[in-house]
Amino acid sequence: MRLVAPDGSQIGVKKLAEAMWLADQLGLDLVEVAPEAKPPVCRLMDYGKFKYEQSVREREARKNQKRTVVKELRMAPRIETHDFDITLRRALEFLGEGDKVKVTVRFRGREQERPEFGRRLLDRLAAGVGTQATIEQAPAQEGRLMTMVLAPTRRPKRTETESPEADSKEPDAAIASDAEE
Repeated sequence: MRLVAPDGSQIGVKKLAEAMWLADQLGLDLVEVAPEAKPPVCRLMDYGKFKYEQSVREREARKNQKRTVVKELRMAPRIETHDFDITLRRALEFLGEGDKVKVTVRFRGREQERPEFGRRLLDRLAAGVGTQATIEQAPAQEGRLMTMVLAPTRRPKRTETESPEADSKEPDAAIASDAEE
């Protein structure tokens, strides 16, 4: 078998017994890296340390991932203005948090004969969210449900010229003016 040192340098082609003796002398493990190669490749390493470092790298990769969450809002085609406003506010809140929003209009009974009411309602909601969202899936009816999916638009990241201090000066000025009175 071809033997590789812990630092990655080639030791050479050795017999199994000789490679195991060398691993035992160094206090390391003999790990087969490429069994299909001719001759098979083995590496001297601390396998426990290798597995630990691998799990740390995987944990860091998971930490940096963004999980997409789809929140669902339901409405009926005959919805009152106030209830619609609350649904719109919830949609804006979810989009502000970076979540996708699936809006569902459920038709019951004779409401199924007039799907344009549901489409008009979803269009009104899409117009209400404005530039904060893009329509990922246009309104489509499947049976008794009409659904539309909204995705948040990407906000431009703050540049170095725009500092957070500029935002924080305004509240301080308001506090200072209150203190003078």
